[in-house]
Amino acid sequence: MTIAAWTLLVAFLLVYLPRGRAIRGAIRAEGRYDILEPRAQQARLEGKAARAQAAHQNMMEAFAPFAAAVLLNHILPSDPLWRDGLAVTFILARLVYYPAYLHDWGYGRTAVWAIGFLAVIGLFLLPAFA
Repeated sequence: MTIAAWTLLVAFLLVYLPRGRAIRGAIRAEGRYDILEPRAQQARLEGKAARAQAAHQNMMEAFAPFAAAVLLNHILPSDPLWRDGLAVTFILARLVYYPAYLHDWGYGRTAVWAIGFLAVIGLFLLPAFA
């Protein structure tokens, strides 16, 4: 299995990293986790719990294009060094993105998001230059 293929598993797991903080925030705020209407409860979150929930949602949004780009690079010929490097760059950006989101580092969060976004764009374009 390639490094880029392994990053798919890591990216999938990173989607759920912020959930713990969001769930703890919901329990702390309301005394329980509302399993019947969790989205309504999550909409009432504030502070770090709300930011953790937003980070979770953003990570879900970023996962699909990343996964598609990595799979495209396994279907079409591309340079493995660049493929793996861009995939790891995306993962590193996501590892920094969550704390940046959680601690409300607006410009830093945006810069880290842009690095991950550009890595995905690079992955999509890479087979065109093979």
